[in-house]
Amino acid sequence: MQLALIRHGQTDWNLDGLMQGRTDIPLNSTGRTQAADAVRAFDPNEWDVVVSSTLGRARETAAILADGLGLQVVGEYDDLVEQDFGAAEGTLVSQIDERWPGREFPGKEPEHEVGPRGVRALDRIADEHGGARVLAVAHGTLIRHLLGEVSGHVARSYPKLDNLSVSRVERADAAWRVLTVGGAPFDEVLPWLLPSPASDAELGRTA
Repeated sequence: MQLALIRHGQTDWNLDGLMQGRTDIPLNSTGRTQAADAVRAFDPNEWDVVVSSTLGRARETAAILADGLGLQVVGEYDDLVEQDFGAAEGTLVSQIDERWPGREFPGKEPEHEVGPRGVRALDRIADEHGGARVLAVAHGTLIRHLLGEVSGHVARSYPKLDNLSVSRVERADAAWRVLTVGGAPFDEVLPWLLPSPASDAELGRTA
């Protein structure tokens, strides 16, 4: 199964450098243009359906892509929503480390829960649309955690993802594999990635 994880288009909070998270901020005019322009990056013959997170900016991006490609949006998934940043949402990103050293925000979704949640979304999509080639519109931090969970690397060591960037994964034998990260082949990104502590522990158990 082939699946492309796409970050939603720009919002005003993206433009202003504000921490967004679960706050349901809509696309701005630039974000809508980005989504419409991104249609040209996809061959409609190579994809079957579109899905998204339940947040409005992802749903609207998905709708624009689907309309441009002549595809259907066939599902919205809670497990594809962005990480909850709790009290930090709406704060300038440039002020985050000063206000909350270590980025432990009150009400923040624990880091270790985000990646597994994203993989649950992938598994559910595969169960409901098995064999389909799926465009899945989600969120930057969620996608990085998801990729890290799949590859066994620390999410923060993945590069930040631009709006409408595409990261591709595939499923074979009930396991997911990262193919590209923001359009770059995984092998080119791999040297910059840090192994997750869980991966190191697993390596120690099997060595």
